[in-house]
Amino acid sequence: MTTKLIPLAVAMLFAANASAQQVVKIGHVGPVSGPNSHLGKDNENAARMAIDELNAKGFVVNGQKVTLQLVAEDDASDPKQGTAVAQKLVDAKVKGVIGHLNSGTSVPASKIYNDAGIPQISPATTATQYTKQRFPGAFRVVANDAKLGGTLGKYAVDTLKAKNIAVIDDRTTYGQGVATEFLKGAKGPGVKIVGKEFTSATATDYTAILTSIRAKKPDLVFFGGMDSVGGPMLKQMKALGIDARFMGGDGICTESLGRLAGDAVGEGKVICAEAGGVTGDEEKAMADFRARFKQKTGVDVQLYAPYVYDAVMVMAAAMQKANSVEPAKYLPELKKINYKGVTGQIAFDQSGDINNGALTLYTFKGGKRSKMEVIR
Repeated sequence: MTTKLIPLAVAMLFAANASAQQVVKIGHVGPVSGPNSHLGKDNENAARMAIDELNAKGFVVNGQKVTLQLVAEDDASDPKQGTAVAQKLVDAKVKGVIGHLNSGTSVPASKIYNDAGIPQISPATTATQYTKQRFPGAFRVVANDAKLGGTLGKYAVDTLKAKNIAVIDDRTTYGQGVATEFLKGAKGPGVKIVGKEFTSATATDYTAILTSIRAKKPDLVFFGGMDSVGGPMLKQMKALGIDARFMGGDGICTESLGRLAGDAVGEGKVICAEAGGVTGDEEKAMADFRARFKQKTGVDVQLYAPYVYDAVMVMAAAMQKANSVEPAKYLPELKKINYKGVTGQIAFDQSGDINNGALTLYTFKGGKRSKMEVIR
């Protein structure tokens, strides 16, 4: 009789342990196909790295071990695909979403997450519209376009002493947004906006707009868009003999820009800004992260990976503080989080924007991205 009960008791114990290890799904969305796939893969790799680390350490919520599962989707930087995969994540019953990368996909997707009551932390969305919607569960861990574009505009005039400025955007939500904010900041005595042109995120020939700009002899060209367009545009600027500084936001501020532009990237010719930035003691944490990331993935950080990693960790910390993985219960903790991440201190204002967001200015030397300074 006893020998028959022992296997039954062991089976019941295993069953209890299995049920105790709750599986919690966290969604991630980024463009892992299309022209921005290098950035999307960078983001997905970082999300996976964060999830793996949390699971390896033993992630516990309210005394119960939780296994986090990443549900990764591809939006291809396309708004329609972005909303489709957002609904897919809602149907999969994820407890939170990290993403999207592009403002053009993140903004429409955010309504779907909001309607489902699922918190969303974006590591890269900079459009002011994202948090202006006042969705209670929409957050970002980077500075917005008003800070990014406005600061670059002021820097172009006050520091670079630009007088004749041409502006190009790629007609995306991000590109237009950062260009608009740049124009607001690029004001001063004798400053002229000598041209406003636009292209598309998939265009490859910019000869017409660049020829028009060349005739106006700009000393600085600002581009609102991504590196996949910015790199080839620099090549065509060089071919046309346009000798002007080239400036842009975080979309062009990648290691890939040097490869895409070749020798047209010049020496100190390109000035760009990445949302975020660390100084002093925080630089070691960032360097350690970059080293771990390369060891795990075999590739260098492209751009947003540290912010993706921190976004996952912030969401996990809020769950632990709330003693719950349920969105309605951990959302209040997310709103008041104060977390020290690899990208610096993370806390949100009432709109879901990061408090006191930093910007890092970069240029390119020897084809490589070179840090200039961190500004707030």
